[in-house]
Amino acid sequence: MADNVIIFDTTLRDGEQSPGCSMTTPEKLKVAEALVELGVDVIEAGFPITSPGDFEAVRAVAQKFGDRATICGLARCRKNDIERAGEALRGIARPRIHVFLATSPIHREFKLKMAEREIVKAAVEHVQFAKTFCDDIEFSPEDAARTELDFLTEVVEKAIEAGATTVNIPDTVGYATPNHYFKVISHLKQHVSNIHKAVISTHCHNDLGLAVANSLAAVEAGARQVECTINGLGERAGNAALEEIVMALKTRKDYYGVETRINTPKLCSASRLVSSITGMLVQRNKAIVGQNAFAHEAGIHQDGILKERTTYEIMRAEDVGYVGVNLVLGKHSGRAAIRSHVLQLGYQLDEAQIETVYKDFIALADKKKNIYDADIVALIENRMNVSMDRWKLVRFHISAGTGAIPTATVELQDELANSKLATDLNGGADEPAKTIIDASIGDGPVDAVCKAMERIIGVSAELKEYQVRAVSGGEDAQGEASVAIDYEGRRYHGKAVSTDVIEASALAYLKALNKAVSDQVVEKAPPGV
Repeated sequence: MADNVIIFDTTLRDGEQSPGCSMTTPEKLKVAEALVELGVDVIEAGFPITSPGDFEAVRAVAQKFGDRATICGLARCRKNDIERAGEALRGIARPRIHVFLATSPIHREFKLKMAEREIVKAAVEHVQFAKTFCDDIEFSPEDAARTELDFLTEVVEKAIEAGATTVNIPDTVGYATPNHYFKVISHLKQHVSNIHKAVISTHCHNDLGLAVANSLAAVEAGARQVECTINGLGERAGNAALEEIVMALKTRKDYYGVETRINTPKLCSASRLVSSITGMLVQRNKAIVGQNAFAHEAGIHQDGILKERTTYEIMRAEDVGYVGVNLVLGKHSGRAAIRSHVLQLGYQLDEAQIETVYKDFIALADKKKNIYDADIVALIENRMNVSMDRWKLVRFHISAGTGAIPTATVELQDELANSKLATDLNGGADEPAKTIIDASIGDGPVDAVCKAMERIIGVSAELKEYQVRAVSGGEDAQGEASVAIDYEGRRYHGKAVSTDVIEASALAYLKALNKAVSDQVVEKAPPGV
């Protein structure tokens, strides 16, 4: 393993802990599938003890992907935590339990109120207990970067002696600097007598913007597992970004001398999926996966690129699956051309999905003259992320203008009316899907449409975030709308695309409302439904 770095992805656990980024089980399964396709070695699927929902999500990910990647569940050094994680991972081919206990002086004194001897004793006992559920055990001394080196050395040595196969050295609060963190890893390599029996792992937070730099410093010092997330999601300022770690190791293999198993052309599609599900937009100048990552505006740069790509590009766009604004298809392109291009873009769709994307493409071609790669990607992902929503937008009409009160008339179709769940809830017979029409005024046309939909559905949400961006270039570009709403103490995200930004906004808002009412239906559903 000396020349291979294990990629441990914690998007589904630490990434989900970003405010407003909680995922449903079906959404976690989509992300897990993308991580497996990406080639991630270890997927930390969640923290099973925290809630029944998180337990079920870890269990679902483990059952579906436990033979294709190591699936990990997080647990504190508590027996009930470890038992719950063991149960969630039971029966799969490659389970891992990740136990943690804080070791820094500030955590010992103020959070745990435990002495050093108690910390060591608890770490040993719980690693040994976790070992009764599976062989692959990871131990993390939380806040290791602020722990005294002599004590950290002792805890790590005792954890390995107790059976830990991976020892993770977290920079929990993003306090470390690259040189500091390099010295911590180097010290453990030199002073932990049994360090050769375990993989050294790194888990860095980005509070000072140094998570990736610190992780790479740890690799340079001998760490051979990096814990990271797609798009750098995570608590506070986030975690080390997987895509940046992987491409740094690949691009500078001459310096680091290590490799990963990551299928790098899948990086951008994984980034887009996580962004779509969580509602956390990727900044335009984000390294590797940002919209501007391979854009060249300056004339001298453009001239250099035309003469020799490597003058200003250290990576190829295709190496990370970047999709720009290349003009690719026209109105008269057939199904075969669409099918071929979908494959070129890295998507595996069945014939039914190809047909749906083709129909969307034809409809789009009637609205805009030029269709680009980014347009095709937007169509595909808009369809791939379609859920079984209760409410569907049938049509809407807007009246707005200078000096006029913005008014919207909206027609929605209630898909629940003829479902088995409706019959169970209402005790009645199936009914045909019904449509409801209502109208509302607002501060603007988008506000009026959203309020009209709220009147029909019978909920009142608070809009917290609203963004619109162009998917590609040109005056007829598709607009992508992204919204976040708060409803009854929870945050819900929605995203949609259309050549009409008001329609895109309405669809995105409706998607968020559907998620909110879906939670209500689940709570009211009788057992077994």
